[in-house]
Amino acid sequence: MLRNREIRLYLMFMILIGAAASTGAALFLPMPAVLLVFLTSVLLITCSVIFTRWRYREIGKLSDYLRRISNGDYTLDVRDNYEGELSILKSDIYKVTFMLSEQSSYLEQDKSKLTNAISDISHQLKTPLTSMTVMADLLSDSQLSESKRAEFTKNILNQLERIEWLVSSLLKLSKIDAGTAMFKKEHVSLRELIDRSVQPVMIPMDIKEQTLLVEGDNSVSFSGDFQWSAEALINILKNCVEHTPVKGHISITFSENPLFTEIIIKDNGRGIPKEDLPYIFRRFYKGKNAGEDSVGIGLAMAYSIITSQQGDIEVKSKQGSGTEFHIKFYHQGRGSSD
Repeated sequence: MLRNREIRLYLMFMILIGAAASTGAALFLPMPAVLLVFLTSVLLITCSVIFTRWRYREIGKLSDYLRRISNGDYTLDVRDNYEGELSILKSDIYKVTFMLSEQSSYLEQDKSKLTNAISDISHQLKTPLTSMTVMADLLSDSQLSESKRAEFTKNILNQLERIEWLVSSLLKLSKIDAGTAMFKKEHVSLRELIDRSVQPVMIPMDIKEQTLLVEGDNSVSFSGDFQWSAEALINILKNCVEHTPVKGHISITFSENPLFTEIIIKDNGRGIPKEDLPYIFRRFYKGKNAGEDSVGIGLAMAYSIITSQQGDIEVKSKQGSGTEFHIKFYHQGRGSSD
C-alpha cells in the first residue's frame, strides 16, 4: 500500500496536520488539552490508515476479478448487499460481466452455426463438382459418341446452374443474417407481386400440366419490399410445383383485413409428413419427400425474407392431402410510407 505515491502523500499531510494541531494547542492550551488533541490526531490518523488499507485491499480484489474476467472466467460474482461506492462499483462490474458472458455465449453459438453452415455448403457443392469432374473426364474421350457428348454437356450445364443458384441463395441468406439486406418500405400490390412470382414457375408447371388458380381483390396491398417478397413467393411456389403431381392443382388466394394482408398458397401434392413439419424452414433440412436435387434452402430463405419484414409464415399439411402456406404481412409494420 505504501508503494502508492498518492497514499504516501495523503499520510504525510495527515501527520503534518496532526503535528500542527498539537503544536498550536501546546502554545495556547493547558497540558491535558494538548494531550487530548495529540491522542485525537493519532487516533484519526490510525483510523484513516486502517480504512485506506481496507479500501486498497478491496480494490485489489476487484483488480484480480477483472484480470480473471479478461482471461474468460465469467463465473465469479462480486455483488454484495451493502451500500457504498465500492458496492455500487461491484454491482456495475457484475452487470458488465454478465453481459460479457452472454455475448461470449452468443459468439460460441455463432461459431457453431458458421461451422455447421460451412460443412453443409461443402457437402452441397461436393456432389455437383464430383459429377462434373467425372463427366469432364468422359468428354475427353475422343471415341465418345455425339449423343453422349451432348448429354454430358447438358448435365454439366445443369450442375453449373445449380451451383450458381446455391451460391446466389447463400449470399442472399448471409446478407439477411448479417442485417445488411436492405428491405424497402413501398406500396406493394398483391396482384403485381403474384404475377411477378409465378413467371419463373410457368414452364415447369406447363411441363407437368399443372393448373394455377389465383383469386383475390386487385386492390389488396401491403407495405414491404417488392423484389425480396417476390423472391420468397418464388421459392414457395417452386416447392409446390416440385411436390405436386402431373395434372395437379396449385392455388393462390390473397385478402386483407384491418390487422394484416394474407397470402395462402395451396397445392394438392404429396403433403409433408407430420414429423417433418417443425423443420421445413430450417436451412439445409431435407424431408422424407424431398427430391434428389433438393438442397433444402428455398423455404429457409422464404422464411427469413418474410420474417425480416415483420411478417409471419406457417404451414399446414397432411401427407397425401396437399400443403398450405399461410403468409401474413402485418399492417403495423407499414410505417410512415402508408
